[in-house]
Amino acid sequence: MFWQQLLNGLTLGSSYALIALGYTMVYGIIQLINFAHGEIYMVGAFVGLVLVSAGVNIGIALLGAVASCMVLGMLVERLAYRPLRGKSSRLSPLISALGMSIFLSTLMALLAGVNNRRYPPVIDLQSYQIGPVMVSSMQVVMLVVSALLMIGLHLLVQKTKVGKAMRACSQDLEAASLMGINVNRIISFTFAIGSALAAAGGVMVGIYYNAVWPYMGTMAGLKAFAAAVFGGIGSIPGAMLGGITLGVLEIMGVAYISSSFKDAIAFGILILVLIVRPQGILGRKLSKKV
Repeated sequence: MFWQQLLNGLTLGSSYALIALGYTMVYGIIQLINFAHGEIYMVGAFVGLVLVSAGVNIGIALLGAVASCMVLGMLVERLAYRPLRGKSSRLSPLISALGMSIFLSTLMALLAGVNNRRYPPVIDLQSYQIGPVMVSSMQVVMLVVSALLMIGLHLLVQKTKVGKAMRACSQDLEAASLMGINVNRIISFTFAIGSALAAAGGVMVGIYYNAVWPYMGTMAGLKAFAAAVFGGIGSIPGAMLGGITLGVLEIMGVAYISSSFKDAIAFGILILVLIVRPQGILGRKLSKKV
């Protein structure tokens, strides 16, 4: 039973990690918690559902959801966050983020209704017995795609010119601007990449659990935020580690304690981390700039 639950936890944790990466990338550059990120994950799931229902191949539908949410992420940054960047009040961007979150979920509820929607059969779901573990084909797809996306993000940030610009902006936006980096373009690109990862997670989770609804991003987004803080907000490896660890702990808690503690586990971990190690597992304690 342990190994089966471990696999289930890794599958769930991979989706948390994809969402958490968007949180940590945005915070790493502009020190803003994008609380509308969970809703972008939800929109990705719905776009994939619409495309698949229209007869589009699942691979093309996944790319369509990713592209749509990249545009949505840039639009959210341009309309809701950029006008407030640099303001003296740190509360204004937070309120704007919460407002955008409520707006997106409510808009989708008006467009699609509040009931669960189901994906049509898009993958030949099969299960394979490997020792004591039953592995489904969808679990394999989720783990492989998530791993490839995380590796791709790591290579993008570490090995490309735009990745170098992103790292420069995370160090000091003003200095990066003085060195000729288009800060607005890099921030917009960061929102786009984070939104793309969330959309991919939304489509795969929608297929895996066969349920999509307008408020699915609220709890998933909060748990992914807890995962980002747990791993170290601003750290890409930390977001990956935090998401996977949180997924495993959540599933283990359900299996060995009670399903009633499913949501409490994530936020209990968040509280514990904030008390014991506020910078997270892989985060660094930064001195305040004067």
